[in-house]
Amino acid sequence: MRAGLTPASTARVDAVVTEDMVATLGGRPVHPVLATARMIEWMEWAGRRLILPYLEPDEDAVGYAVNVVHLRPTPVGMPFWAIARYLRTEGRRVVAAVEAYNPEGLIGRGEFTQVLVARSDLEARFYRGGSEPAD
Repeated sequence: MRAGLTPASTARVDAVVTEDMVATLGGRPVHPVLATARMIEWMEWAGRRLILPYLEPDEDAVGYAVNVVHLRPTPVGMPFWAIARYLRTEGRRVVAAVEAYNPEGLIGRGEFTQVLVARSDLEARFYRGGSEPAD
């Protein structure tokens, strides 16, 4: 990984809640608001965007851990955004604080960890099967 990530490093992604982002169970809508899983998906995208400029050409990263709380609803049609802020690197693990907001305020917060892997190892796992990345 290239140098340069600092606690001031952030990345943001923006979206608007659509019908396909609502909470469902068994494919049926449960609540007409942003599902926790979709909020986390956007938090992960912010975390990915955070580290992309620092990856070496032969390097990639995979999601490893998510620890998030969902604090308030965001209805269909309302904009929201997720922000990732670099916290630390622990060996090959890159940890980011993640937060999500809508115009009314904070809707979720937590941490997202990615593991740095050699691109060749990752491709081998995709195409020949294999286990999770080693720590």
